[in-house]
Amino acid sequence: MLILLSICLAAQPSQCKEDRISLSYEATNPFICLRTAQSALATWQESHSEWHVTRWRCAARESLPKDL
Repeated sequence: MLILLSICLAAQPSQCKEDRISLSYEATNPFICLRTAQSALATWQESHSEWHVTRWRCAARESLPKDL
């Protein structure tokens, strides 16, 4: 599973991009992803303090969407 992020620079909110967090398990159950997403997002945010997460969602690796 992946967590797909839409992120913007805190200092320049109009400068945005997409990123992803790869979860360490291969289960395709979205409920498991939702259950672990908050801690994964908090860890990601700690190491990327210049970015602000504006939107996120879980996605299976084999069905990656073109955009958020």
